[in-house]
Amino acid sequence: MPDEPTATGTIVVTGTGRVAVEPEVADLRLGVTLTKPSVEAARADAAATMDAILRGVDGAGVPRADVRTAMISVQPRYDYRDGRAPVLTGYEIANLVEISVRDLSRLGDVIDATLAAGATSMDALTFRLADPVPGEREARRQAMAEARSRADVLAEAAGLTIVGVSDIIEGQPIRPPGPVAKAERLALAADIATPIEAGMLEVAVTVSVTYRAR
Repeated sequence: MPDEPTATGTIVVTGTGRVAVEPEVADLRLGVTLTKPSVEAARADAAATMDAILRGVDGAGVPRADVRTAMISVQPRYDYRDGRAPVLTGYEIANLVEISVRDLSRLGDVIDATLAAGATSMDALTFRLADPVPGEREARRQAMAEARSRADVLAEAAGLTIVGVSDIIEGQPIRPPGPVAKAERLALAADIATPIEAGMLEVAVTVSVTYRAR
């Protein structure tokens, strides 16, 4: 059998695969921020409110393993009016937790329960995949298919035939966090359920492929 002619050139193209998937996990950060005349009073009131918030999270069906303390801070507050020397007026304490909700049907219940328990802030709500690997795998297939389609067009226009692949470079998979809701000092009526729309997430992969051509 005669040897296959040696490749005499290369074609370098890129391809991008995009897969739309439904989010599986919601991550939110919320908590309580308050100001009291003394550190002890601020700490006690914040601790009582956070305990009520955590009980609300438990009641909404979120396991404690999916609840993490995100921040605890204490800051003095001063009165700077009238050009006078600062006068200490109290202490502000913030106690925030991060919660992962893996059953999205319960997300509205979690938000409502924590607000009813006394949460005063929610500064982040993001959606993500529990396991991005299947989506990335499909996106890679689509990216390679697009790269080959582009290479075929170029090869035909140049009168060449693709005979193999010499190099593949993949960019970092892109996993947008999805819809983001931000709010501060949330105040909702207790008898109105909070509607949540998770939308869709997009997983994208880009590849650069070098094809051998003759």
